[in-house]
Amino acid sequence: MRGPEPMPGYGQLLRRGYGSLAAAARGCADCGWELSRRTWAENAHLRWGEVLLCGLCALGWTVLRRAAARRVFRPFGEWCKLQPKDAAKMPESAWKLLFYTVSWSYGCYLLFFTDYPFFYDPPSVFYDWKKGMDVPTDIAIAYLLQCSFYGHSIYATAYMDTWRKDSIVMLLHHVVALTLIAFSYAFRYHNVGILVLFLHDINDVQLEFTKLNVYFKHRGGVYHRLNDVISNIGCLTFSVSWFWFRLYWFPLKVLYATCYSSLQSVPNIPFYFFFNALLLVLTLMNIYWFLVSRGSSATPTLPLLPQLLLCNACCLPFRAAVGAAGVGRCGGLSGKGGGQFVSAPKGLLGAGIENVVSHPRDLWEGIVTDCHCPGAPWHWGRWECDTGTKAVASPEGLGEG
Repeated sequence: MRGPEPMPGYGQLLRRGYGSLAAAARGCADCGWELSRRTWAENAHLRWGEVLLCGLCALGWTVLRRAAARRVFRPFGEWCKLQPKDAAKMPESAWKLLFYTVSWSYGCYLLFFTDYPFFYDPPSVFYDWKKGMDVPTDIAIAYLLQCSFYGHSIYATAYMDTWRKDSIVMLLHHVVALTLIAFSYAFRYHNVGILVLFLHDINDVQLEFTKLNVYFKHRGGVYHRLNDVISNIGCLTFSVSWFWFRLYWFPLKVLYATCYSSLQSVPNIPFYFFFNALLLVLTLMNIYWFLVSRGSSATPTLPLLPQLLLCNACCLPFRAAVGAAGVGRCGGLSGKGGGQFVSAPKGLLGAGIENVVSHPRDLWEGIVTDCHCPGAPWHWGRWECDTGTKAVASPEGLGEG
């Protein structure tokens, strides 16, 4: 019986992964449409009944979400007296938190409370692989839930969720995820699929929980510090876990297994390039959201870790000062979203800084800031609004956070 292989480093992943991909490409003399069609016919096992069941479950998720939002989430938001902008967003986050908590918990059960060794020994996902092999019932249930939910999520992103700057990227992500889930089931790569889902779902749990605390920190016109503290802690832990699960464990456990170990166990494994290409696209999206995105409104996007450290270093003292000095309203300023701007007293931030302005949320949509903490009510940076007013920071007030 083979013992677990030690987890590789990034260098070993690059060397062995690239070497395996290059060797497979050189050895694929008849690669093309005809080979793909023949490989599909010989290896894919996906019944129409399974496709229909998945489609019905996707429809069920959509109906259930609408009912939950109408009967549970919105009334609860009204009972808590959330601000209107927060009450409008709360049902989406509550729904996603509920699903991802259940799905990630089930993934934990499969990986840590059964005999599956996939987390501790990722190359084992391809041991004893055979085309058309039976999918264990417990894994098939996870696949049905995930595949149908991502089918629902494509519709939800386009027609139910708040439209965001990176919604197009989110749609691409859902299409890639749905394709990976469906094809990995058809080709019986379900073992590695369970590992992929586990490594991604935890971040969605943290994200939606953090966003809910952002929405609940102002209830009935009263500021609740506990929710604010939890949202700031969640912001930090989210960024750390995003790196650990998606940029450390995912490539070193999953990509190493699919690029290198798969060929060691199954030399002519079907659709080798197709699946690895999709997994690499998924990796690039994970890197994009970690390094590039600043949006406070995007579903999986929070600033990268260095920004978080800067925010906590430079913004918390400012926020404390605002709380101590008080915040006053200044009239005569308006933006695309209308409403009032909030300003702090002159000189609050120290020498050379004359004014502090908080913008309505859609006024700073798309504006690059030097530091932005989601879950926090302030922004640190310089930007210019439609009126020409320059702001150096925004205190507690009207923003997304």
